[in-house]
Amino acid sequence: MMGKPKVAILGFGLVGRVAALMLHEKCHVSVYEASDEHASSSAGALAAAMLAPLAESVICETDLAELGLKSMAMWPSLLAKLPEPVFFQQMGTLIVAHAQDKGDLNSFSQRLKPLKGQEAQVLNSAYINELEPELAGRFHQGLYLPCEGQLDNLAFYRASFSYLQKKGVQFQFNRHITLRTATTEFMTVDGQYFDRIIDCRGLGAQNESADLRGVRGEVARVHAPEVELNRPVRLMHPRYPIYIAPKPNNEFVIGATEIESQDNGPISVRSTLELLSAAYTVHSGFCEARVMAINAGLRPAFSDNRPRVEHCGNVIRINGLYRHGYLLAPALVSEALSKGLL
Repeated sequence: MMGKPKVAILGFGLVGRVAALMLHEKCHVSVYEASDEHASSSAGALAAAMLAPLAESVICETDLAELGLKSMAMWPSLLAKLPEPVFFQQMGTLIVAHAQDKGDLNSFSQRLKPLKGQEAQVLNSAYINELEPELAGRFHQGLYLPCEGQLDNLAFYRASFSYLQKKGVQFQFNRHITLRTATTEFMTVDGQYFDRIIDCRGLGAQNESADLRGVRGEVARVHAPEVELNRPVRLMHPRYPIYIAPKPNNEFVIGATEIESQDNGPISVRSTLELLSAAYTVHSGFCEARVMAINAGLRPAFSDNRPRVEHCGNVIRINGLYRHGYLLAPALVSEALSKGLL
């Protein structure tokens, strides 16, 4: 290739933004997005953006959890590119359960996989109180996963777009893209040739991937001035386990782990009540919280719930990150681009 290669990125959700941040300095990058610059319906815009390799090892293979550890180490340098600060922390995750749900906590603990020396610490009430003073007396059993962290997804979305725009990345929003065959090997975007096309459309590529499905997630974002939590907290429960991720300015993302459904409609009354009621049992200060948003969305996932990177001619497809988007994106995208010689 002569000069800087021309690269098209299809999709400006989480994966597309990470790819653009990694490529814009050495490539001429054009981004095509089916919605607007906010990509507000993308999985990355709705996520809690927790970085939880040990907790997620309960439901994924060890190699993916270890890739998550590698990816976590990449986030600080990726965020350092941005002129606006993006909240990032690595203070671990606290796992708690009410007394009647001790069996669910024990089951979770037994399913954790060993990750390169990372292991859960069993906590009694005194240690829980030390980690989260405002939960004093509420829980008497728990686990602490010290290697875990989180970031502020909304701040990352805002800062990455502003930065890439200033760096000369070309954007075309509200564009539904169809890849077309230029030769037996190479594809074009609306007739325009690119040296590489990075397909990060998520569920936008569902018509081209027979086993790609959506997995529903539901989240509430609230402002709770009466609540101070230092790190993400997961509540074990047999029917509605939830997570509470504290963001800056006393904002909290409260969500359920997953629902096996491709329904992309608004959140139900039942789900709303269960999410907020469960949060209230963790900290009574949530009763005075102000609801900023309640959303439901779909995460792209393949039948085996593993991400896929596919190389075909000049197209690199990255999809199916399931519920591990923020955990895996930097390492997965980096490996995909290096194998695609970018």
